[in-house]
Amino acid sequence: MTQPTSQPSGTAMRPQTAAKKLGIYLPATPEEFQNGAITHAQLRELQDNPPQWLVTLRQEGPHPRPVVAQKLGISVNAMKKNDMDRPLTTAEIKALLDEAPEWLTAARKQHAEQRAGAADAPAAERPAPGTAVGPSVAHRATETDED
Repeated sequence: MTQPTSQPSGTAMRPQTAAKKLGIYLPATPEEFQNGAITHAQLRELQDNPPQWLVTLRQEGPHPRPVVAQKLGISVNAMKKNDMDRPLTTAEIKALLDEAPEWLTAARKQHAEQRAGAADAPAAERPAPGTAVGPSVAHRATETDED
């Protein structure tokens, strides 16, 4: 990877943003990644040709909460409710899945039911992907202009 720039700009992002886009836990990344801005070109390079540290981090963790929740098949909220609101390694995630504690089984069932319920809702009741929900700003502006 080329050296990150020192300050984020219109074409660079903070390390936190880059880590989120890569699905990795920032404190587990190398110091040079944590201390500089990442350009969009550098991010694409990391995605297309990940260095060994990134490959290892994705395989072994620690993983950020959203990734842990996805791997466990639960919501981040369920993690919080059960005092698991922290990064976990792949080995810790596997151990949890193998142990299948009661809270995890219940959270997985609830998460699956919620996802199935959302998928079963008639299309007319769901907004199209990428559309805003609620009145548009333009619509609200028109209403105030008429007063």
